[in-house]
Amino acid sequence: MLFGAVLLAACAGNEWASPADLGRALSGDQTMWSLLLIRWRLPRVLAAALVGTLLGASGAVFQGVFRNPLAEPYLLGSAGGAALGSTVALLVPLGVSQALSLPLLAFVGAWGSTGVVLAVSRVAGAVDAAGMLLAGVAVAAVLGALRSYLMLALSNEAVSLQAVLSWVLGGVQTPTWTALAMFALIAAGCIALTMPLARGLDLIGLGEIMATGFGLSVRRFIALAVVVASLSVAAAVALGGLIAFVGLAAPHIARWLVGPLHQRLLPAAALVGASLVTLADAVARAALPPAEIPLGLVTALVGGPFFILLLARKRRS
Repeated sequence: MLFGAVLLAACAGNEWASPADLGRALSGDQTMWSLLLIRWRLPRVLAAALVGTLLGASGAVFQGVFRNPLAEPYLLGSAGGAALGSTVALLVPLGVSQALSLPLLAFVGAWGSTGVVLAVSRVAGAVDAAGMLLAGVAVAAVLGALRSYLMLALSNEAVSLQAVLSWVLGGVQTPTWTALAMFALIAAGCIALTMPLARGLDLIGLGEIMATGFGLSVRRFIALAVVVASLSVAAAVALGGLIAFVGLAAPHIARWLVGPLHQRLLPAAALVGASLVTLADAVARAALPPAEIPLGLVTALVGGPFFILLLARKRRS
């Protein structure tokens, strides 16, 4: 599925390419069209796949650790916190390279906002799925307001508000091959940190008492899982901006394909997330030529109805 999505996305664009064009470009053809495919389109497609990989895996972790099938980085405020931290890195002169400050502040924002959602839901006594969802929506709204205020207050001639806004709306920028390799290493590291959580996520699904009986330190495990998932969300937001609902849809689709056990679910969710973002990015590039639709709008248009369907099914059950 991912291979087909990458092939289709590499062909899609303002000017469509054929598989034969891709083959010639990969074989070293030096025509302008081949160079365009190799230096611009293919790196962007692969970057979109990496962003989707991180969102899919983090969504599966959040749903497992909160025992909440509606949990999602965007709805739980994690993505909003990462976006707030990234906005600070983009707008505030910190005296540090953005290559360092952007992912670092994105991680701090993602982790901090998820902790706030957990604290709010526990203080309010609403630790069920609906209560946590409401807390996440409320925190995400506050973070969105803070982000908008910073964009209005701090943008100037040196920092384009349009550039920051286009990033907030979601969109994968075309990286160089060197930058893509670095991001691939980061994504691989995040996935490597995620996989050892599989057994603990299975035990958490049995309930905290049962998980403790099996020898799992529940509080420590939840803190570790939130850190790992927040790290993945921060990396995805740093490269792709705010991309909604992928972390919600990918684990559900993967669960339909491979079942609920996380040893298989986590890599499947990562691959499904990669496929979804790759296809959504292809739509964003090809649907309205020569303009480009923000990637976050495409995923929201598709993911919103998907979320409503899941919510209705949960209410009926």
